[in-house]
Amino acid sequence: MPAAAHANWPVERTPERSIHVTRRAIKLGMTRFGIDAQVAIRIATEQLRVPNTDQLVAPNRLRSDALKILYCAVRKGTMRQDEAHRILDGVTTTRIRLLGDRVSRTEAWKIAEHLGWDDTAQAEYVAVAKLQAEVFVTLDLGLARKVDGIVPVASFDAVFAQHHS
Repeated sequence: MPAAAHANWPVERTPERSIHVTRRAIKLGMTRFGIDAQVAIRIATEQLRVPNTDQLVAPNRLRSDALKILYCAVRKGTMRQDEAHRILDGVTTTRIRLLGDRVSRTEAWKIAEHLGWDDTAQAEYVAVAKLQAEVFVTLDLGLARKVDGIVPVASFDAVFAQHHS
């Protein structure tokens, strides 16, 4: 489905309705999911297998953001270094289409400006999801609320529950 079709989707305002959008997307064979670094880390942590029929998309910065999150967790003492390296390897080997083209960067700028954000980091994830995916999956509920209406949002469990190995 072209990105422009997202504009015609109803605004999904509750987790329950967002889950409905995800199931509708899966039923129709639309299986491109925009994910953020936290989602990539959870996929790797839970050692989930993403079927070949599904595609994960994210901005180029995803692996660097995952590295930063895991490094900070080790520094804070909330995660062992060997565990962080195992998870980072999982993120690296997970099949994720990473994008950073001019159109995505321009869209990220517009989204950050529209939402009054001080930088474009989170907007890059939203932009890639808006342009290249049917739904955006994030573990950050605050972010999900902020971008609801810009891009359809789904919960991790709604999308990945059936993929547990």
